[in-house]
Amino acid sequence: MILETYPKFAAVERMRTERPCEKTVASAIGGTRRLCEIGGVSLDEPITVLTGRRLEQILDAANGSGLKPISVWSYFYSLRKLFARWTPRYYAGKQWRIPPLEIPSCRRQSPRYVRPDSTVLKKVKEWYCNLEKRPDRREWVLATLMLEFAMRNSDVVRLRWSDFRERRCEITVRTKTLGSSGDRDAPGGMVLCYTPHKTRLSSGRTVAWPVHPEIWKRLCEYHDAGIPYNKRRGWQKNEVRNAQLVVPCAEDVYKRLNRELRVLKVFTGGKACYELRKICIDHIYQKFGAEMASSISGDDIRTVMRYYADPSAVSVEGVRVVELL
Repeated sequence: MILETYPKFAAVERMRTERPCEKTVASAIGGTRRLCEIGGVSLDEPITVLTGRRLEQILDAANGSGLKPISVWSYFYSLRKLFARWTPRYYAGKQWRIPPLEIPSCRRQSPRYVRPDSTVLKKVKEWYCNLEKRPDRREWVLATLMLEFAMRNSDVVRLRWSDFRERRCEITVRTKTLGSSGDRDAPGGMVLCYTPHKTRLSSGRTVAWPVHPEIWKRLCEYHDAGIPYNKRRGWQKNEVRNAQLVVPCAEDVYKRLNRELRVLKVFTGGKACYELRKICIDHIYQKFGAEMASSISGDDIRTVMRYYADPSAVSVEGVRVVELL
């Protein structure tokens, strides 16, 4: 009954607070069904059958079923989303006395980022540079947004031209610091401003990252070249530029680029393009520090340090601390 009722209550909550999203709801229901299947729990049984001891037994069975540990814990947290968080709030009115679940042990975190070697990075650079010569310019734009701006797949899909804004003249950008060959302070310029969808409701962190003049020039050329105005491309006829998607139908481009990266044996897995974002964050972290990496990614600085910090990678020469006093 809870599995049937939860989506309805969640839809009402989504209208008020925009949370939880449909994918979260589907994940909670799917994870719960999967764990019950692994643990031999019938969905016709009362929820009180999921005691702490029973959850420990299901956990042992899941670990022995060949599932990845991160997947197992994701399923367990689906249980908590479904019962611990939503039950007191919504089901109490129906007088369903369902105790909050106590999740066994603690959640295992994803492994830290493993930096690719120079050979892989060289392949990535050659592959990226060759994208400029292709007839479908969306491929270069999509890869640029991930490799140069550390954007997530979902944010690239939503990005519109209105998210590129002109920097006010009173704010200056050190072009040399941002990778340009210039050595002067350049007023103005374009800035990519957006709020990552993943952190929009949790922290509301907004990314405001300067766009390199050469990249902005090529982006304008890409737009002015004209992508056909049709529904398949995602644009409406006579639609003003600021309302247009930067990468129409980005999902099709992702599939194509993911397949290429796997064929080149640069990256593996279904999210090969996502590695471009990680490369960007890691290089900004190494060159400019955690604060700048947090600024371009929109992630909390503790998250950046957790996944990208490497205490053994010393990037400075021998230092006399006494000389710094």
